Amino acid sequence: MITHLAKKIDALPPLPKTVLELQEFKKEDSQETSKLLQILEQDPLIMATLLKVANSAMFGFRHKVETTKKAVDLIGINFTLSIAFGSAIKSTLNTNLDAYGISSDKFLELANMSSNILHKWVGGWDFKLKEELILPVFLQEAGQFIISDLANEQKLTEQFLNEIKKDCTSILKIEKKLFNATSSEIAASIFEQWKLNESLVAIIKGVDDISKCNPKYTKHAQILSVIKVLCNPIDPLNSKAVNRAVEMAKEFKLDTKSLEKAIEIMEDRLLNA
Repeated sequence: MITHLAKKIDALPPLPKTVLELQEFKKEDSQETSKLLQILEQDPLIMATLLKVANSAMFGFRHKVETTKKAVDLIGINFTLSIAFGSAIKSTLNTNLDAYGISSDKFLELANMSSNILHKWVGGWDFKLKEELILPVFLQEAGQFIISDLANEQKLTEQFLNEIKKDCTSILKIEKKLFNATSSEIAASIFEQWKLNESLVAIIKGVDDISKCNPKYTKHAQILSVIKVLCNPIDPLNSKAVNRAVEMAKEFKLDTKSLEKAIEIMEDRLLNA
């Protein structure tokens, strides 16, 4: 199975020109909104995704966001970059997510939910850490596309989906059992292949096995692992996922009060949508 995964990752197409330009933009010390808009305007799909996300219940803006510039102004450059990367990578990987029982649009919705929880949870006590995690939290589950494709080839889609439906908090264990790799491990390998930022790769690589994480990024990986349980594809924010996530945060000695508040805010937004 590992050989099949390696072949799939090796066979991935190169990143689109827009993503390469966004990578370069992200490295710049002075990030101008006007330049970001010029890059985004080359890709109508990214612009459409950005507007769709900005108008979703996750952000809860009172008025409809009608222009890309307005969306960037409201959600910020880092959130915009995460959405743009996520949209482009989803299109590049170009497969279904039947093994997880979700659509590619739902994948982006869950990634957006993850980003919002990060913002509400970590943003209040460590702004720098939150900023460093916006892109990793949005992209950490990109390996789901490869696992779903492999499950389909190996005729394991139904078995895998049935098993993760039984326990949404044990998805990574089931991924490991059936495919010898987790979604986050595969995502890290994909981004390594594409030569994305080394810290992005290191953080995501450590999410599912904190003991093997680069010590520099331990807290980063711990936070992502908590959010990963909360925003699982089977039943995000269900009581079992919430309880497990809070337990994990306590084990990691992370702030649980702000986590519970972030969950409450997200639940309210979804309820009022």
